[in-house]
Amino acid sequence: MKEIFYAYILKSLSYDYFYKGHCKNLELRLKQHNSGQTKSIRPYIPFKIVYFEEFESLSEAIQREKFFKSSAGRRFLKEKLTM
Repeated sequence: MKEIFYAYILKSLSYDYFYKGHCKNLELRLKQHNSGQTKSIRPYIPFKIVYFEEFESLSEAIQREKFFKSSAGRRFLKEKLTM
């Protein structure tokens, strides 16, 4: 069975804050974020997944996460998430 990797965007339910990341298990990663395991975003929990893309390699997922963090990526997400 082929492994699947994800680049994802989380939205804080309490603040106007988005988190961009990558992982192998999307549901587990959301649980980890919402249980406070990611120290830097603890003040913004809880989160929900608002966007994700699937990839066949970890390097592709990381590359896409980096794009999301760029100014072009932020513009892309703004268009996607305000539809």
